[in-house]
Amino acid sequence: MDRELLIEIGCEEIPAGWLPDLTLQMAQRLDARLKDARVDADRPVESYSTPRRLTARVVRLAERQSDFDELVNGPPVSAAFRPDGEPTPAAIGFGKKYGVEVSSLERVQTPKGLYLAHRVHHRGKATVDVLPDVFGGLLRDLRFPKQMRWDAFLEDGKGPLVFARPIRWLMLLYGGRVVPFVIRRTELAQGPLVQDIRTGANTYGHRFLTTSGRAGRAIKVKTFDDYQSRLLENFVILDRAERESRIRRELETHARKLGGRVSGLVAAQSSLLREVPDLVEYPSVVAGHYPVEFLSLPEEVLTTTMIHHQHYFPVVDAEGRLKPAFLAVTNTQAEKPEIIARNSERVLIARLRDARFFWDADRKASLASRVGRLSTILFHKRLGSYREKADRVAALARWVAAEALRQSEAAVHAETAGRLCKADQATDMVRELTELQGTMGGIYAREEGQPEEVWKAIYFHYMPIGVEPDAPPSRQQLGAAAVTWAAVSLADKLDSVVGMFSAGERPTGSRDPLGLRRQAQGVVKILADLPALTGLDVRLRVGPLLARAAEPFGGLAPFREPLLAFMADRLTYLLEQRTFDVRSVRAVMHAGIEQLSPLEARQKLEALAQMSGSQALLGVAGLLKRVKNITKGISVEGGTLEGQPHRSRLHEPAELALAVALDARSQTIRDAAARGDYREAFAGIAALQPPAAKFFDDVLVMADDDGLRTARLALVATLRDLIMDIADISEIAADDRVGEGPRAAGGV
Repeated sequence: MDRELLIEIGCEEIPAGWLPDLTLQMAQRLDARLKDARVDADRPVESYSTPRRLTARVVRLAERQSDFDELVNGPPVSAAFRPDGEPTPAAIGFGKKYGVEVSSLERVQTPKGLYLAHRVHHRGKATVDVLPDVFGGLLRDLRFPKQMRWDAFLEDGKGPLVFARPIRWLMLLYGGRVVPFVIRRTELAQGPLVQDIRTGANTYGHRFLTTSGRAGRAIKVKTFDDYQSRLLENFVILDRAERESRIRRELETHARKLGGRVSGLVAAQSSLLREVPDLVEYPSVVAGHYPVEFLSLPEEVLTTTMIHHQHYFPVVDAEGRLKPAFLAVTNTQAEKPEIIARNSERVLIARLRDARFFWDADRKASLASRVGRLSTILFHKRLGSYREKADRVAALARWVAAEALRQSEAAVHAETAGRLCKADQATDMVRELTELQGTMGGIYAREEGQPEEVWKAIYFHYMPIGVEPDAPPSRQQLGAAAVTWAAVSLADKLDSVVGMFSAGERPTGSRDPLGLRRQAQGVVKILADLPALTGLDVRLRVGPLLARAAEPFGGLAPFREPLLAFMADRLTYLLEQRTFDVRSVRAVMHAGIEQLSPLEARQKLEALAQMSGSQALLGVAGLLKRVKNITKGISVEGGTLEGQPHRSRLHEPAELALAVALDARSQTIRDAAARGDYREAFAGIAALQPPAAKFFDDVLVMADDDGLRTARLALVATLRDLIMDIADISEIAADDRVGEGPRAAGGV
């Protein structure tokens, strides 16, 4: 009979940002460990978390491991028998070891040759005997952004047990009974209050709230339903979705009482609503106020102080203007919420007074006057100060605007914005509220009277961050600054990416210096969405931009290949995140990133998606696989192959028909691609399917006659080049046989 498994790891408060991933890990790692242990579960593992606990549950878990057969290799057959066929002592000894006759042994072929083998049947152990190893493996498997050593170890010979935070209690229940397991504490750590941690049937309620007895008291449970309901009685909401729903309801209720609503910034620009449910076990909301005089501060300063520093929710009126009020989520159900609100107000007002002081002090000096002070702020030890970076960004932004985007009238504004975009690093406000870098520069530039093209370019130059088509900033937000913003944002990000690669700093699986992935993602996102963001239909290629950005660092040559591979990976990620088929993404990126325009790549993918049901295009894709194979290493220029004209040798009706079709459609296809109408270009390619399929059905490409073979190879190579100049659509072929005729197979 299957039984329920319930696991709880109780610890000191885990950082809220870690919990979503840890909750997912609990389910995935436990499921993997159970499968490795051959213990069957009737459904996927469920996992839950609060700041003080990680929980996993399996509704029904088998009582025994499944049996399995193991094939054990013995001696090689060559050493197991004498020339007369009699078994050697090696074969006899191997059979005796497993209690079988030599004649009963199997013969198996291995990479090393033919061996004798015996199939051993292993009966599964009871699940209760396997679970300690599963649980120990689970504790070892969990991964954290930062690991803590807390003088604990497991008796598995693998050394200290590191964890997110010190573990305080363990629960490992199978069928309502405790499975023994222990975490040992080192000798130096042992004391009256520090002892080994053993599994039990007890969990613990809220630290501060209780209906009877004392807060945080032990609660004995047997089943998951009992566990969840008893926790709720003791002011712990186990399900994160329930905590979030409760927070949302209370926020809406309190905001209405204040005559407003929660600011849309919470959903649009911060992770606050995703983070707060992982900060509390039993949430409630209190409302607070701050003096109206602080509304004279920039809205960005107020919301950043509330959201990022205090985890408070700003309240706005019906028109979206900030009200002098906020909402705070607490981890208690206070009898006198006004006391909590008053203390929250005191903390917030102190921060706002500091912000007002910085705001008044910073505006006494212009941004331009602060550029010199950037020489004292290090950007990177091998790349110099922020002053040097600002000079590079200014020059590159001017070039991008004037040369790459061909908007010479925007070049001066782009250069000015590029030089000033880092000046706010030298302000008191940004030193205190680092989240506002760039944003405050734009605000100060606006206060100084800088034109919209300059201050908005500074304000938004760190964006975009997301890869979504509607990720901010939008064309409406950018207004007249769209072109200068694109130039400055591209310049800043390209300088950082190329500069860090030149300094030997490259992203790895465990580190991402200076957020290079995000910066490169911003580059390809701007290039892919350039018309929507700026109104310019310019297909900028990645290679020339990287080459120009690399000039101050001595050129691309020393790090060309890893940088191009990195940029290709970022563009691939962006396109796949927009749900384009991975095969289509490979098709448009076949020629590499250097001469690729992200805008063209996106447009080609949109066209391929529109034609996803075209059997003719799929037919050409299948044929292209064959064409690529038989024309490998062959190039055609000006209608000649290896310097010899080929069309005069063609005589078969099918090959003449293909030649005529290519002549008739090639220019139309190229013209459509040149103006960005890839739907028409792919439609033109699809129209070549009938003559191409007929050609491969009727014509033997690899003819015995050298001249005829050369002519036919030139013809199919012309077809190949026409298609491959747009995309390697062979990547989207359903299987290798699509469109292949028997003569094509024979020709190869």
